[in-house]
Amino acid sequence: MKAIVIRQFGPPDVMKYEELPDPAPRHGEIRIAVHAATVNRVLDVAVRRGEQAQRGVELPLIPGVDCAGVIDAIGPGVTKFKIGDRVCAAGRMPLDPCNEDGTGGTERNGMMGIKRPGGFAEKVCVPASSVFALPDKLGFHEAAVVMRHCPTAWNLLVNVAGLKAGEWVLIMGASGNLGSVGIQIAKHVIGARVITTAGSRERADSGLALGADHAIDYSTQDLRAEVMRITEGKGVHVLYDNIANPKVLPDAFLTLGNKGRLVTAGAHGGPNVTIDFFHLYDHKITIKGMPGSRDEDRPKCFAAAAEGKIKVRIAHVLPLSKAPEAHRMMESDAGMGKIVLDPTMG
Repeated sequence: MKAIVIRQFGPPDVMKYEELPDPAPRHGEIRIAVHAATVNRVLDVAVRRGEQAQRGVELPLIPGVDCAGVIDAIGPGVTKFKIGDRVCAAGRMPLDPCNEDGTGGTERNGMMGIKRPGGFAEKVCVPASSVFALPDKLGFHEAAVVMRHCPTAWNLLVNVAGLKAGEWVLIMGASGNLGSVGIQIAKHVIGARVITTAGSRERADSGLALGADHAIDYSTQDLRAEVMRITEGKGVHVLYDNIANPKVLPDAFLTLGNKGRLVTAGAHGGPNVTIDFFHLYDHKITIKGMPGSRDEDRPKCFAAAAEGKIKVRIAHVLPLSKAPEAHRMMESDAGMGKIVLDPTMG
């Protein structure tokens, strides 16, 4: 099979397009013929640079922390999947052979594409316990992006914030991947009233196309004043932020009303931000950080995407051999949508 291999940290060209033996699924594993794998700013680009030492990256490595495709081989002990099933896999998973339900193995686990071979390959083996079936109406490219961002956004808004229909939510980063998905889950799945914001008129207004009720350009508008005007002085019930921009978040924090909830799973714009503690205790505000997602939410995300309630932003689909180019594109444009690598493309 063809695969991208990193043997040393460095610029994009350290990623080599190589011919490797096809992997064989071990006990409790299935093999996926990959049709899509997303390129991620931290989990792929920063890992390749050598900037994620805390993750225990092991070289040589086939990167790619997610994938979608078709099962083409099944290991011993797997009965819940069959060859030809359309599936997706991502994230942390057992590193050693285990049963198809995840039991019977060791306690060692880690992310695919970081601690075990990832999705930047024509074929990848993963534990059956970490695989999810895809709806027929959901394409592989879209599924890989849904798998990467939607469960995190779903977890933050539905489980952590407990956002309810009719409540006001302020979504930071309208044009970002987590921001754009958050807008759609809040509006089309939960039925909340959505205000979104970004650092330009164009990026803020992109949220309106996704379903936001109001969009604020914080580079030219007073974010707090606009939110309070829209909510008739009451403020928002939930503030959804995955950026921690020290120039913007302090004002956004002041838009939280009584018993408001701030939720986040990221801080790449910070991480240190000043907040008004008087506002915090006077309004009985809760702040919750919750990275990751829940497995039971993934099928709900796939179903919502298949029904058209969630539409992901894909900027480019490239052949697997173009992985170095994809990384260079990511490094040069912080605001683009997702880049997907497709090993089935020539």
